[in-house]
Amino acid sequence: MSDAKDGSSAEPIVAEAARPSTLAFVLAFAAIYVIWGSTYLGIRVAVETMPPFAMAAVRFAIAGAVLLAYLKSRGAAWPTARQWGVNAVVGSFLLLGGNGLVAWAEQRIPSGITALLIGIQPLLFVLTEWAWPGGVRPTKITLGAMLLGFGGMAWLAAPWENSSNGGLDPVGVTAVLAACVFWAFGSIYSRHSQRGTDPFMASALQMLTGSVALALAALAHGDWTAWETAAISGRSWTAFWYLVTFGSLVGFSTFVWLMKHSTPARVSTYAFVNPIVAVFLGWLLLDEPLGPRTIAAATVIVIAVAIVTIAKNRPTKAR
Repeated sequence: MSDAKDGSSAEPIVAEAARPSTLAFVLAFAAIYVIWGSTYLGIRVAVETMPPFAMAAVRFAIAGAVLLAYLKSRGAAWPTARQWGVNAVVGSFLLLGGNGLVAWAEQRIPSGITALLIGIQPLLFVLTEWAWPGGVRPTKITLGAMLLGFGGMAWLAAPWENSSNGGLDPVGVTAVLAACVFWAFGSIYSRHSQRGTDPFMASALQMLTGSVALALAALAHGDWTAWETAAISGRSWTAFWYLVTFGSLVGFSTFVWLMKHSTPARVSTYAFVNPIVAVFLGWLLLDEPLGPRTIAAATVIVIAVAIVTIAKNRPTKAR
């Protein structure tokens, strides 16, 4: 997946005192819009010469270690066994099932198209929350928007056409959709299982334990045997370090800051801005195709996600 969330379940709290400046908000939103939208491009460039699961494993191991070391230097307590265990489950779903599959799929389908497919993630969140014990049935408006979004996704993927006629690689599409399911389940599980864990610490633990799961997947996939440091291009290394620093550290830190100082409805707008950024960057920098069908399907998906996001964050009237 994109790095919109590394799985922590921080409670959204709008600060009442010492409200940040307007400039701080503008820069923060610009960061999550552009950085998270650009991570799809970063992954696509990184896996040009890096095995996907191994790349993701090393990326999150470094980011997780840096974040944990920083938190410890600030006096954070060492995580308990339960915190390690819960976040190992979350990290495996989010980083192996989510990011790992996305990195693998981007060897087969363009980065912009990947972002558009992942753009339906909020729709899957609604389904996962509904299926969860004690879940709430979505409204008719939400269900209608979900059908619209899945229709846009089907139009984009065009499973009735082969890749030579404009269709996407079905295996790559399946991997991305599976990644969405893993991400939704891991995120909902995190929300219900985290108890008092600092969001930054939870993120560090998820990245570290997720990197172990990714390393095992890389071993099974043959990535470590295929890893040849001398054969990795300069642009892949640049993309890799961009993902470590900006995608895994700066992007997530900004997200946590916004969740403390803004509202969920505003922060969640990244869900329908990121795909647009990713499609544009893929077209601009990698010459990825941007035909009429892609533009039309993207519009349908973004509208559907916007409807679901707004409906989900609308205050419920008291009964």
